[in-house]
Amino acid sequence: MSSTTIAQFADLAIAPELLQAIEEVGYETPSPIQAQSIPPLLAGRDLLGQAQTGTGKTAAFALPLLTRLNLEEHRPQILVLTPTRELAIQVAEALQTYGRHLPGLRIATLYGGQNISTQLRQLRRGVHAVVGTPGRIIDHLGRKTLNLSMLSSVVLDEADEMLRMGFIEDVEKILDQTPTSKQVALFSATMPDPIRRVAQRHLHEPVEIKIKSKTATVSTVNQRYWQVQGISKLEALTRLLEVEDFEAMLVFVRTKIMAAELADKLEARGYSSAVLSGDISQALREKTIERIKNGHLDIIVATDVAARGLDVERISHVINYDIPYDTETYVHRIGRTGRAGRLGDAILFISARENGCYAPLRKQHGNRFNQCNFPVTPILPIAALFSLSN
Repeated sequence: MSSTTIAQFADLAIAPELLQAIEEVGYETPSPIQAQSIPPLLAGRDLLGQAQTGTGKTAAFALPLLTRLNLEEHRPQILVLTPTRELAIQVAEALQTYGRHLPGLRIATLYGGQNISTQLRQLRRGVHAVVGTPGRIIDHLGRKTLNLSMLSSVVLDEADEMLRMGFIEDVEKILDQTPTSKQVALFSATMPDPIRRVAQRHLHEPVEIKIKSKTATVSTVNQRYWQVQGISKLEALTRLLEVEDFEAMLVFVRTKIMAAELADKLEARGYSSAVLSGDISQALREKTIERIKNGHLDIIVATDVAARGLDVERISHVINYDIPYDTETYVHRIGRTGRAGRLGDAILFISARENGCYAPLRKQHGNRFNQCNFPVTPILPIAALFSLSN
């Protein structure tokens, strides 16, 4: 079934209880990744999907796998591996939302930094699905507190990020301890050779899907850039905050030290700010995200790894305070705004010494940047940005 023939979720053979939940959430038309992934996953096929964050891939695997659950069997049948705790929590919440009308559905979320006794209680009660990070899943397998003998489906979510963070060996160890008859779905923004090798080893005749995320993830985002000259980036950000109408803002920097310093400086200037970096405990992380969701916080200064999976509708602006190293990181960053059909703004700061760093962005995104006109050094159109060095 091609994506062009699927106008609504009711056209897909997913469980009525899931259709009811989707209707309550307000989803109407499947995204391209959902329209192309759900039918083969419902049919039990393995799947290799190339798609960025923000394309709707969680529902793409959650809806068919939940449809195929045997709710009478209280041992894990679905395992979703994610690179970060935040993404694990987000995926588990999505599974719970979509499955809210499935009687007795139980989901365990297993990640480091959480008291393991809480996780042991969840597992002892019996669960249908497990979402977790590779390290903590390995831990439970070693303790023999996680039984994967009844597993029917495994999802590797953001596989390239797991590779980048050094988790692929753990992923392979986990896959080697799962039933050979299982269904495997692998999703990745990019397909480097190590990910291809994992797919070749563990996926059987997979359906391959590639979503052109450049349009899927940034079509609702107004992209601009500012060649910051003659003033510091901090001064530029301060002026931007004074003239730009924003609801909540996510500011990306490269290092956790810079994140802490910038958040402190913004607080000193009267802006309610907080940090998301690798040094932040999980409890404080969850509290920070809750604060920005409920309007008690306006600005988060974050590093790339810490912001993975962050999904807050209030974020109207993403500021690339430090220019990203590659186009994939840029797409992931700006995908934190313009969510759920809302419009968003992304602004890239470029200092004089960073002029040579934006060639990859110019090559891939040149026709999407628009000119910024602040009452300071002009913030140029992201189209103009890319014409500057041509």
